Amino acid sequence: MTSIRDLNNRSLEIFKELVDAFMETGEPIGSRTLSRRLTTSLSPATIRNVMADLEEAGLLYAPHTSAGRIPTEEGLKLFVHGLLQVGDIGDKERQEIDRQCRTQGRSLTDLLESATSVLSGLSQCASLVMAPKSESALKHIEFVPLSPTRALVVIITQDGIVENRVLEFPEGIPASVLVEATNYLNASMVGHTLSEAQSIISRELVKDKQELNTLSRKIVSDGVGIWSGEEASGSLIIKGQANLLNNVTVVEEIDQIRNLFTILDTKENLKSLLDASVQADGVQIFIGAENPMFAQSGCSMVIAPYKGTGDRIIGALGVVGPSRMNYGRVIPLVDYTAKLVSRLLG
Repeated sequence: MTSIRDLNNRSLEIFKELVDAFMETGEPIGSRTLSRRLTTSLSPATIRNVMADLEEAGLLYAPHTSAGRIPTEEGLKLFVHGLLQVGDIGDKERQEIDRQCRTQGRSLTDLLESATSVLSGLSQCASLVMAPKSESALKHIEFVPLSPTRALVVIITQDGIVENRVLEFPEGIPASVLVEATNYLNASMVGHTLSEAQSIISRELVKDKQELNTLSRKIVSDGVGIWSGEEASGSLIIKGQANLLNNVTVVEEIDQIRNLFTILDTKENLKSLLDASVQADGVQIFIGAENPMFAQSGCSMVIAPYKGTGDRIIGALGVVGPSRMNYGRVIPLVDYTAKLVSRLLG
């Protein structure tokens, strides 16, 4: 594997300028284009010789008969991990992220939805977040009437996280049924995690058939059921897939974006990737085949974990886009958003 130390200053300058130009245009870069961009005065012939050496080193390749070259995945990794200068986000971007994420009195899901929305908008890529598994003990649950056929089911954990779900039920159920269901669930569920509470309620509804009337039993069962499955394993939120089409400049990228759409639809695989990312601290970058999931898509992911109470990592958020994404802009966006979410939850 070629490293920075293997390249002289001239090769480094030409390589960096070529990758910068490719990320701007998405097209192969030729020697004449580079000669106009370089700060040093080099002839196109000299640049062609250096490009040939870089191609032999596995950092560049020619996608077709064009004289231009584009970076290989190995070249992109070398650029991102060794040559990329990552700055900070601007004040306007910082204010926009703060504005969308800092609204008070919101549930965890609302916060994560806002974080992914603002991240996809600013990065012009698709963004995703893995919501944490429901491992905290429950503190309170309540059914709040909204209409004759709808109620808001509110769950509060002992970590202070508030989650809301809307429950639909047949018309004609009296308010006293919601009160009875609330009292029953608080007596049975408080102090247990959600997965524990689900098992307890399932057993008790079978055993204590006379404790609740038929309507109350249905409300309890449905109310607990809307949290089953997704919340127990952690949910995945994806935003901004349409952004991926905004910067397509060459026909080849259309097929890559199609492949990425297929990947984004396969949520279980993505959840596995984000679950693995939770194990590491700080921003992580996956370029192309560096992760098997993106091997055929020519795409990359920038991802960072976020923390809850007690400085414990509970989830991850990030951006997915073309391998020529603007890493210098995306990396600090992901890093700042993850740290802000951590502060708000902690």
